[in-house]
Amino acid sequence: MVSILTDSTSDLSPELIEKYHIRVIPLTIILQDQVKKDGIDITSQELFHSVEQTGKLPQTSAPSIAEFVELYNQVPREGIFIGISSRMSATWQNATLAAGQVGDKDIRVIDSSNLSGGIAILVLRAAEMSAQGHSLDEIEAATQALIPKMHTSFIIETLDYLYKGGRCSALQSIASSILKIRPIIEVQSGGTLGVKDKTRGTRKNALNYLVQDFKKNVAAIDPHLVFIVHTGCDEDAAYLQAQLGQITPIDSLYVTNAGSTISTHCGPGTIGIIYQAK
Repeated sequence: MVSILTDSTSDLSPELIEKYHIRVIPLTIILQDQVKKDGIDITSQELFHSVEQTGKLPQTSAPSIAEFVELYNQVPREGIFIGISSRMSATWQNATLAAGQVGDKDIRVIDSSNLSGGIAILVLRAAEMSAQGHSLDEIEAATQALIPKMHTSFIIETLDYLYKGGRCSALQSIASSILKIRPIIEVQSGGTLGVKDKTRGTRKNALNYLVQDFKKNVAAIDPHLVFIVHTGCDEDAAYLQAQLGQITPIDSLYVTNAGSTISTHCGPGTIGIIYQAK
């Protein structure tokens, strides 16, 4: 059986990690000179509280090559690592370098060109194939074929975190606040982030934009796995879950919390819908 590995930016819940026997390597969060491991000893809410108190954004860093070697040494024989987009983190590079240092294992490293639930769907698909007895080559090929079919879009409630992280100008941040503009961010082909659209008015308008966008594309959506990922917006997540359930039957609709790495860059109030095209 092929071992399936990922990093903490996949935002998989502990229940899914256990159910699918997935090995997860955490990214590092440096918060007020303290080193924390994403998904292990810090929550997004603790992170938001720290930023509110200090006005300073934490730093994030990829797992080291040595940490990846340690992870790979836990694999019996064959494994596939599916991680965050190489355009967003050095994680893929370190994972690739480490794979060359464990000659007794066959480790394949896949650049998801995505983040969060976009990685999660690829990981769960690979885990399902592994459980069904598919070979390493078959799982790798199937995963690579799915990458262009992933659709990840989410609401950014505040641009403060993107501004503090150097990803938008102060003028954009102020204008968004005054005009009550909520950008819809999407993962673009090639694994970068871009603005898909901008919504104005109430937050409900932005949530309904996500719903209508899903509805518009429903004929092309694979209903096997759909994710709603958020940074602590439980009521909004429940609303989206109910709305999507009314649009089409979905085999597995998972609602998960974003980890500290994703939260560092997106901030509170972020919520998105992730699915795979047929």
